[in-house]
Amino acid sequence: MKTVFQLKAIAGFVVALLISTAASAQMGGKTIPSPRDSVSGKIGTATISINYGAPSLRGRKILGVMEPYDKLWRAGANQSTTFTTDRDIKVEGKTLPAGKYSLFAMPGEKEWKIVFNSQTGQWGIRNVPGGHVANEDPAKDVLVVTVKPASHEVTERLKYEINNKGFALVWEDVSIPVAIK
Repeated sequence: MKTVFQLKAIAGFVVALLISTAASAQMGGKTIPSPRDSVSGKIGTATISINYGAPSLRGRKILGVMEPYDKLWRAGANQSTTFTTDRDIKVEGKTLPAGKYSLFAMPGEKEWKIVFNSQTGQWGIRNVPGGHVANEDPAKDVLVVTVKPASHEVTERLKYEINNKGFALVWEDVSIPVAIK
Protein backbone atom coordinates (compact mmCIF):
# COMPACT_ATOMS: atom_id res chain seq x y z
CA MET A 1 0.00 0.00 0.00
CA LYS A 2 2.82 2.36 0.93
CA THR A 3 4.58 1.58 -2.38
CA VAL A 4 1.44 2.38 -4.39
CA PHE A 5 1.13 5.72 -2.62
CA GLN A 6 4.79 6.52 -3.29
CA LEU A 7 4.43 5.62 -6.98
CA LYS A 8 1.33 7.83 -7.29
CA ALA A 9 3.15 10.71 -5.57
CA ILE A 10 6.16 10.36 -7.88
CA ALA A 11 3.90 10.16 -10.95
CA GLY A 12 2.02 13.28 -9.81
CA PHE A 13 5.27 15.14 -9.30
CA VAL A 14 6.55 14.17 -12.76
CA VAL A 15 3.30 15.30 -14.42
CA ALA A 16 3.41 18.64 -12.55
CA LEU A 17 7.04 19.13 -13.55
CA LEU A 18 6.27 18.43 -17.22
CA ILE A 19 3.32 20.83 -17.24
CA SER A 20 5.27 23.66 -15.60
CA THR A 21 8.22 23.11 -17.95
CA ALA A 22 5.95 23.23 -21.01
CA ALA A 23 4.20 26.36 -19.75
CA SER A 24 7.45 28.24 -19.12
CA ALA A 25 8.88 27.09 -22.46
CA GLN A 26 5.98 28.75 -24.26
CA MET A 27 7.16 32.11 -22.90
CA GLY A 28 10.58 31.46 -24.48
CA GLY A 29 12.30 33.03 -21.49
CA LYS A 30 10.72 36.42 -22.31
CA THR A 31 9.11 38.69 -19.80
CA ILE A 32 5.53 39.80 -20.30
CA PRO A 33 5.59 43.16 -22.16
CA SER A 34 2.74 44.67 -20.10
CA PRO A 35 2.49 42.79 -16.79
CA ARG A 36 -0.45 43.35 -14.46
CA ASP A 37 0.31 45.60 -11.51
CA SER A 38 -1.70 47.20 -8.75
CA VAL A 39 -1.50 49.84 -6.10
CA SER A 40 -3.68 50.58 -3.11
CA GLY A 41 -3.76 53.10 -0.31
CA LYS A 42 -5.88 55.17 2.02
CA ILE A 43 -7.22 58.59 1.17
CA GLY A 44 -9.01 59.87 4.24
CA THR A 45 -11.09 56.89 5.42
CA ALA A 46 -11.44 55.35 1.94
CA THR A 47 -9.28 52.51 0.68
CA ILE A 48 -8.49 52.96 -3.01
CA SER A 49 -7.14 50.22 -5.31
CA ILE A 50 -6.06 50.49 -8.94
CA ASN A 51 -5.32 47.36 -11.00
CA TYR A 52 -3.77 47.85 -14.44
CA GLY A 53 -1.58 46.50 -17.21
CA ALA A 54 1.78 48.29 -17.05
CA PRO A 55 3.27 48.81 -20.53
CA SER A 56 6.79 50.11 -21.10
CA LEU A 57 7.99 52.82 -23.47
CA ARG A 58 10.65 50.57 -25.08
CA GLY A 59 12.00 53.55 -27.03
CA ARG A 60 8.58 54.58 -28.34
CA LYS A 61 6.67 57.85 -28.09
CA ILE A 62 3.30 56.83 -26.66
CA LEU A 63 1.21 59.80 -25.52
CA GLY A 64 0.01 61.85 -28.46
CA VAL A 65 1.33 59.28 -30.97
CA MET A 66 0.50 55.62 -30.23
CA GLU A 67 -2.26 56.81 -27.89
CA PRO A 68 -3.47 59.90 -29.77
CA TYR A 69 -4.62 63.04 -28.05
CA ASP A 70 -8.37 63.51 -27.76
CA LYS A 71 -9.07 59.77 -28.16
CA LEU A 72 -10.26 57.60 -25.28
CA TRP A 73 -7.61 55.21 -23.93
CA ARG A 74 -7.89 52.29 -21.51
CA ALA A 75 -5.39 53.90 -19.10
CA GLY A 76 -3.13 50.85 -19.14
CA ALA A 77 -2.65 47.75 -21.30
CA ASN A 78 -4.67 44.67 -22.11
CA GLN A 79 -7.64 44.17 -19.77
CA SER A 80 -9.26 47.42 -18.67
CA THR A 81 -7.77 49.27 -15.72
CA THR A 82 -9.98 49.03 -12.63
CA PHE A 83 -10.44 51.55 -9.85
CA THR A 84 -12.04 50.44 -6.58
CA THR A 85 -13.10 52.50 -3.57
CA ASP A 86 -14.75 51.11 -0.44
CA ARG A 87 -16.37 54.46 0.43
CA ASP A 88 -18.02 57.33 -1.42
CA ILE A 89 -15.34 59.87 -2.37
CA LYS A 90 -15.05 63.26 -4.03
CA VAL A 91 -13.02 63.14 -7.24
CA GLU A 92 -12.07 66.64 -8.39
CA GLY A 93 -15.01 67.86 -6.27
CA LYS A 94 -17.57 65.44 -7.76
CA THR A 95 -19.07 62.48 -5.89
CA LEU A 96 -18.08 58.95 -6.90
CA PRO A 97 -20.04 56.26 -5.03
CA ALA A 98 -18.20 53.34 -3.44
CA GLY A 99 -17.68 50.56 -5.96
CA LYS A 100 -15.52 49.10 -8.70
CA TYR A 101 -15.09 50.94 -12.01
CA SER A 102 -13.20 50.66 -15.26
CA LEU A 103 -10.87 53.62 -15.54
CA PHE A 104 -10.34 55.30 -18.91
CA ALA A 105 -8.44 58.43 -19.89
CA MET A 106 -8.54 60.83 -22.80
CA PRO A 107 -5.07 62.37 -23.09
CA GLY A 108 -4.72 65.95 -24.23
CA GLU A 109 -1.83 68.34 -24.57
CA LYS A 110 -3.25 70.76 -22.00
CA GLU A 111 -5.82 68.66 -20.13
CA TRP A 112 -6.95 65.07 -19.71
CA LYS A 113 -10.38 63.58 -19.11
CA ILE A 114 -10.55 60.74 -16.58
CA VAL A 115 -13.59 58.45 -16.94
CA PHE A 116 -15.00 56.14 -14.26
CA ASN A 117 -17.25 53.57 -15.98
CA SER A 118 -19.50 51.08 -14.19
CA GLN A 119 -18.83 48.21 -16.62
CA THR A 120 -15.86 46.10 -15.47
CA GLY A 121 -14.16 42.92 -16.63
CA GLN A 122 -14.05 43.77 -20.32
CA TRP A 123 -10.93 43.72 -22.46
CA GLY A 124 -9.46 47.20 -22.82
CA ILE A 125 -10.02 47.69 -26.55
CA ARG A 126 -12.18 46.48 -29.39
CA ASN A 127 -11.07 46.32 -32.99
CA VAL A 128 -12.91 48.45 -35.52
CA PRO A 129 -12.21 49.14 -39.18
CA GLY A 130 -9.03 51.20 -39.32
CA GLY A 131 -7.73 50.36 -35.83
CA HIS A 132 -9.08 49.97 -32.32
CA VAL A 133 -11.06 51.96 -29.79
CA ALA A 134 -11.35 51.85 -26.01
CA ASN A 135 -13.96 49.31 -24.94
CA GLU A 136 -16.04 51.82 -23.02
CA ASP A 137 -19.81 52.23 -23.13
CA PRO A 138 -20.44 55.97 -22.57
CA ALA A 139 -23.94 55.15 -21.26
CA LYS A 140 -22.22 53.50 -18.27
CA ASP A 141 -19.97 56.46 -17.42
CA VAL A 142 -20.54 57.27 -13.75
CA LEU A 143 -18.16 60.20 -13.53
CA VAL A 144 -15.96 62.18 -15.93
CA VAL A 145 -13.48 64.76 -14.63
CA THR A 146 -10.96 67.02 -16.33
CA VAL A 147 -7.43 67.35 -14.94
CA LYS A 148 -4.19 69.07 -15.94
CA PRO A 149 -1.03 67.07 -16.72
CA ALA A 150 2.23 67.98 -14.99
CA SER A 151 5.81 67.50 -16.17
CA HIS A 152 7.60 64.54 -14.62
CA GLU A 153 10.93 62.78 -15.00
CA VAL A 154 10.79 60.12 -17.70
CA THR A 155 9.15 56.95 -16.39
CA GLU A 156 9.75 53.83 -18.51
CA ARG A 157 6.87 51.69 -17.20
CA LEU A 158 3.39 53.09 -16.62
CA LYS A 159 2.51 53.27 -12.95
CA TYR A 160 -0.15 54.66 -10.68
CA GLU A 161 0.67 56.36 -7.39
CA ILE A 162 -1.71 56.98 -4.48
CA ASN A 163 -1.09 59.61 -1.82
CA ASN A 164 -3.24 61.54 0.67
CA LYS A 165 -4.28 64.04 -2.06
CA GLY A 166 -5.47 61.44 -4.61
CA PHE A 167 -3.82 59.38 -7.30
CA ALA A 168 -1.65 60.01 -10.34
CA LEU A 169 -1.07 58.16 -13.59
CA VAL A 170 2.68 58.48 -14.25
CA TRP A 171 4.25 57.56 -17.57
CA GLU A 172 6.60 58.90 -20.17
CA ASP A 173 7.38 62.48 -19.08
CA VAL A 174 4.03 63.36 -17.48
CA SER A 175 2.10 62.85 -14.29
CA ILE A 176 -1.68 63.08 -14.38
CA PRO A 177 -2.80 63.98 -10.83
CA VAL A 178 -6.43 63.37 -9.84
CA ALA A 179 -7.57 64.99 -6.58
CA ILE A 180 -9.62 62.89 -4.16
CA LYS A 181 -11.17 63.81 -0.81
